[in-house]
Amino acid sequence: MSATRQRPFRRLLSTTVCLVGATAMVAGCTSNSPEESSSGGGGSTNAASSNDDSGDEVTIGFSAPAADHGWMAGITNAAKAAAEQYDDVDLQVAEGTNDVSTQISQVETFINDKVDAIVLLPFDGAALTPVALKAMDAGIPVINVDRQFDSPFAARATVLGDNYGMGVSAGTYICSQLGGKPDSVVAEIAGIDSLPLTQERSKGFADALSDCGLKVSNRVAAEFTVESGEEAASNLLQAAPKIDAIWNHDDDQGVGVLAAINNAGRDEFFMVGGAGSANAMRSIQADDSVLKATVIYPSTQAADGVKMARLLAQDKAMSDLVEVEIPKQVVLNAPVVTKDNVDQYIDSAFES
Repeated sequence: MSATRQRPFRRLLSTTVCLVGATAMVAGCTSNSPEESSSGGGGSTNAASSNDDSGDEVTIGFSAPAADHGWMAGITNAAKAAAEQYDDVDLQVAEGTNDVSTQISQVETFINDKVDAIVLLPFDGAALTPVALKAMDAGIPVINVDRQFDSPFAARATVLGDNYGMGVSAGTYICSQLGGKPDSVVAEIAGIDSLPLTQERSKGFADALSDCGLKVSNRVAAEFTVESGEEAASNLLQAAPKIDAIWNHDDDQGVGVLAAINNAGRDEFFMVGGAGSANAMRSIQADDSVLKATVIYPSTQAADGVKMARLLAQDKAMSDLVEVEIPKQVVLNAPVVTKDNVDQYIDSAFES
């Protein structure tokens, strides 16, 4: 284990401590750790070395929900791939679970095993807060991914996607295509309406549309699944005889949405997807459907978490920043992917 531990937005870009692009990784930063060991704060003004240089071996515990969704499978796969880049990282991957009690037990096992750091995407952020606090109290830095804890003391660092920014990006793109046409009919196929992330996406979408004089005329909600996407889209298409643009929040449920659109024989509109799946990008690349763009919600979040956990455990920092410690929070960007730039993003996309 490392001898020293550290304890305790708006629009398209977030103004948190550090903003990392959707496909960017922490690996590109250089270390601020001194050439000789020192006590304390994660860096000094001595000569820097590459963060990717081998250091002390560290053990990182990783736990996430079950991979019952393409994006979630992408999260775990990307975390494993990030760890495999380093000969000094032993990534202990707990079996994905949607049972809160089981995930709590997994984190308790990591604590008992005295791992050097924990990367945790909680099934329920509130429910996992107490055990994350327990890990932090034990001197094990926790990297919180995607779903935030209730306490700021439960994580040393947090890696987030930008849900509000997704809505803003989708709305801004639709405005760019429909600007000057105030009578355009814009539809929205949301995810699970009770989730804050869905509410944030919808708010960002509405805010961006309002800037060009548009609004959501028809809205339905699905459940992030293919089946629910097909059902919700069928209902939408029956209720709206004319549509100019659709934003679908999630590319996994978008498989069903596109099936419903094809079955209805509708093609008078264009569609923007969400999350950034590989199959959606291939369709955009081929220009073979109404899907013309998608907005990324990075499945690289846990991969970035693993890289940050390694730096923390090795008492390194990110010298690309003036700050000599790992940022408290990183919010990833939500870029729009179109036929013009899809080649930049497709290699890091997840499979639906």
